[in-house]
Amino acid sequence: MLKLRLSMGGTKKRPVYKIVVADSRFPRDGRFIEKLGYFNPLLPKDKKDRVGLESERIKYWLSQGAKPTTRVARILGENKLIEMPAAGNNPNKAIPKKDRKKQDAGAEKKEDKKADALKAEEKKADAPKEAPKAEEKKADAPKEAPKAEEKKADAPKEAPKAEENKK
Repeated sequence: MLKLRLSMGGTKKRPVYKIVVADSRFPRDGRFIEKLGYFNPLLPKDKKDRVGLESERIKYWLSQGAKPTTRVARILGENKLIEMPAAGNNPNKAIPKKDRKKQDAGAEKKEDKKADALKAEEKKADAPKEAPKAEEKKADAPKEAPKAEEKKADAPKEAPKAEENKK
């Protein structure tokens, strides 16, 4: 499957991306079919040099069935080459990471309490169903006991036979 995606270049902590068309099985920075533009995230959004695109070639590859990744789709949407994709919903993005961890820990505790409450309710609901089964087992128990007694009664009879064989 063909993808329009970003291929990373540049130096350490100074990324520059190429917008390329590549087979989705190829590595991110590996082999690609054609370079279609560039993207420099370090420049301000209002600068012209931040994004450079070859619009005719991009339209050609889109017509051939190449699918843009989410980031490339946003870049193309901002440059009006395709329809702007719907905004994603990430409500945690504005919350600092330290505070997110605290919220997650609190949420886990709440989930654990809810799960414990549900288990307790299930046990209460299952308890009457289990009681008749226990009564049935008790009723079956006396039937097994005489069989054991019969075996004990048979055992002494066999013992004298063994003694007779020794004589």
